[in-house]
Amino acid sequence: MIHLTNISKQHGSQILFADASFQILPGVRSGLVGPNGAGKSTIFRLITGEETADKGEISCAKHTVIGYFSQEVGDMAGRSALAETMSAVAQVMALGKELQEMEGAMAEPMSDDEMTALLERYGDAQQEFEHRGGYDLESRAQTVLTGLGIGPAAYHRPVESFSGGWKMRIALAKILTINPDVLLLDEPTNHLDIESILWLEEWLKTEFKGALLMTSHDRTFMNSIVSRIIEVANKTITTYSGNYDFYLRERDIRRDQLLASHRRQQEMLAKEEEFIARFAARASHASQVQSRIKKIDKIERIELPPEQKVIRFEFSEPPRSGDDVVAMTDLAKSWIVEDNSEKKVFSGVTGMIRRGEKIAVVGVNGAGKSTFLKVLAGQTEPSAGTVSLGANVAVGYFSQHSMDILDGKQTVFNTVQDAMPQAHIGTVRNLCAAFLFQGDEIDKRIDNLSGGEKSRVVLATLLAQPLNLLILDEPTNHLDLLSREVLLEALQKFTGTVVLVSHDRHFLRSLVDHVMEIDHGAMHLYGGNYDYYLHKSAELKA
Repeated sequence: MIHLTNISKQHGSQILFADASFQILPGVRSGLVGPNGAGKSTIFRLITGEETADKGEISCAKHTVIGYFSQEVGDMAGRSALAETMSAVAQVMALGKELQEMEGAMAEPMSDDEMTALLERYGDAQQEFEHRGGYDLESRAQTVLTGLGIGPAAYHRPVESFSGGWKMRIALAKILTINPDVLLLDEPTNHLDIESILWLEEWLKTEFKGALLMTSHDRTFMNSIVSRIIEVANKTITTYSGNYDFYLRERDIRRDQLLASHRRQQEMLAKEEEFIARFAARASHASQVQSRIKKIDKIERIELPPEQKVIRFEFSEPPRSGDDVVAMTDLAKSWIVEDNSEKKVFSGVTGMIRRGEKIAVVGVNGAGKSTFLKVLAGQTEPSAGTVSLGANVAVGYFSQHSMDILDGKQTVFNTVQDAMPQAHIGTVRNLCAAFLFQGDEIDKRIDNLSGGEKSRVVLATLLAQPLNLLILDEPTNHLDLLSREVLLEALQKFTGTVVLVSHDRHFLRSLVDHVMEIDHGAMHLYGGNYDYYLHKSAELKA
């Protein structure tokens, strides 16, 4: 379908890949992985023609329709959400109009040759119209919008009234409505809640029949969908037949084999070089020395790819809190909305959060999860009831707005150092490195960081402080897979109490031991891990 053959691409002095090849095959679902800056987005742009390869060939089957979802939304204005989504299929709608015109022309008298030519054109156009799902365009657009969390009540809202995150959903809906032959998805789950992620996962598995190439920071999402991994790393592109977990295992096996081969080669070269050095001055061994010099000159040296260093940081033991960390009695929260009516978020929450518990707060989009965390963290007052902290509880709160309070003029190092003023410079450097700021990166100014890098800085400063209750609202947003694993390991080792909201199912499965679900304003408590919650909630809804 799409073949990339011996392609090379360089940005400035950085070589992304050289003489690399891979294929996108009909119906095959592939995950695109690699470290930041390796060239994943460049691969997408090469396929769409936004960039050209320095060398090599990119070929695509004739009439292949490519749909590309990136993190760049572009301008959206002047249409409703539904009309904006439908605008992506304008060509298909035009094809439908052309079919109607041809049907009208068939009723007019014409020669046999003209009728034959018209019928041939009509047959091709009808086949294409059907292939593109032309007979159910609007219903498909509505289904996709609803699945992504924009229901019938919002179909006709102006797109400019939606926030950036919701505009991303509309942009994704446009690409899915096209029903392309090849679907390119660059981080499609970034702005989705769990319900929308589950819908998209199911849609890709059951409804979409084309080829898929995607990047995703959601490990569970990737594992569920892809059957092949394409890795962009170390100036080359490597294909693995399996899902993301298979890729991790196979990559480690291949690296171990490469290390063993490199070690054997180095031992052989050392022996040959020792022989050459020992007998180079002896005329009796001249021919043997020359033979060995020629031999080692011809050997293709095994190069080891640079290791991605992950430094393990031992966090200080947080001060011990009392066994009862947060007590809630008839807790409720309501907001006053535009028409001065009261919108109930949750009510009647009574319970106790105990020391050492790691709790996920779950619920559908808009259920009030973030509001509940704000009430717990003292960021907003409850409308009714009480929430009280236990003895010696020190609270740390993270939300997407936490990044806004960072001082843009400060460096990464200074920001982390301010959070732990008594620590040695080496300790601060190690903490920065544990959150993937190494070398010159610690001297980057905050205002030059990406969203993911700012998240890592805030999380590092939280874990550097003597806090024993962490309240985290979507801490994995903007974090790549490696950063998520770093945070997960840190929280697994954290001996204090954690209450969090996250849409990363792998993260939740690996961390939490209790679940609190907000459902239509009521709070349901599940005394078990995330899988236990899924099982019990499915039983209750059956």
